[in-house]
Amino acid sequence: MNKTLIVIGYGNELRSDDGIGQRVAQALHLSKVKSIAVHQLTPELAETLANADLAIFIDACLASESDQVQVETISPESFNIIAGHTADPRSLLALTQALYSRCPQAWWIKVPGVNFELGYSLSPIAETGVAIALQKITQIIDENSSLDI
Repeated sequence: MNKTLIVIGYGNELRSDDGIGQRVAQALHLSKVKSIAVHQLTPELAETLANADLAIFIDACLASESDQVQVETISPESFNIIAGHTADPRSLLALTQALYSRCPQAWWIKVPGVNFELGYSLSPIAETGVAIALQKITQIIDENSSLDI
């Protein structure tokens, strides 16, 4: 059975490493995988998520929180209001569940960054994290779907 997979990379490309999520989404070239690069998570994404079987969210995190790429399964939890870049993928999944009575199985990949100043370039740690995140996405797909990639 083929599954519908969506990858959503988010962050501010104008703030160096904060653009990691978008950079991963733009670099992902897998057939049958819908990849979306956005500045922030918005309620409009709920409809797209409602039509997916698997969802992977990618965002930057501070290297001081973790110096490793983190991958976690997530489920709907509405503890944040979806307002700007502070939105959490779990809140978006909760909105999707509330509006459409379904939401996809989901993962959240957090890639460490060190430079969040104005600029377009990624730091070396972020560049390495982007490559690792792309590998992790392929691994999630291999383990959880029968998509031909």
